[in-house]
Amino acid sequence: MPYFEVGVIGKAIKKKLITIKAHNLRKWTRDKHKSVDDQPYGGGAGMVMMVEPFDRAVKAIKKRGKKSRVILLSPRGKIFCQKDVPRLKRYDQLIFLCGRYSSVDERISQLVADEELSVGEYIITGGELGAMIIADAVGRHIPGVVGSEVSLKGETYTKKGHKEHPQYTRPEKYKGKAVPKILLGGNHAEIEKWRKKHSK
Repeated sequence: MPYFEVGVIGKAIKKKLITIKAHNLRKWTRDKHKSVDDQPYGGGAGMVMMVEPFDRAVKAIKKRGKKSRVILLSPRGKIFCQKDVPRLKRYDQLIFLCGRYSSVDERISQLVADEELSVGEYIITGGELGAMIIADAVGRHIPGVVGSEVSLKGETYTKKGHKEHPQYTRPEKYKGKAVPKILLGGNHAEIEKWRKKHSK
């Protein structure tokens, strides 16, 4: 996954602070065609991903003696938000089940997954992007991943309804827009007041 080869998460992987691995579900199929989907019972458009390959995959991937959480990415799931990060960070291993095609067999939710999460009220072609979003959001809260852990505390969404204050850097003026004078004066008490006022 090239996305995880760069940036903060890429550096964390190189330092062995976190591990991210993609698995091919076809490895846990039983037929010669390595089928992971089939037609839905009762008819209808599209194909449905089968429960058995997911079940067998999770049993093989789960690390013994480690605290694991199995998450099915699903548009029907609870919307993932920042308050989920501390909860998920406590697990030693997160296993993301990524559906494709029309849907997944309902028994994946009932028998294999611990919970269903969604990254928004829209439909995409598969769960992989959602899994990457959650892995990134949780991964950056693992100790040592982000350079300054203090910066994580006042970020947008760290408290309900909280949005971080505006930030500025050089140049001081750009296309008629100037940095607020209060930020240039060096009065840290006043700067802190301004930041609180402009945080939502």
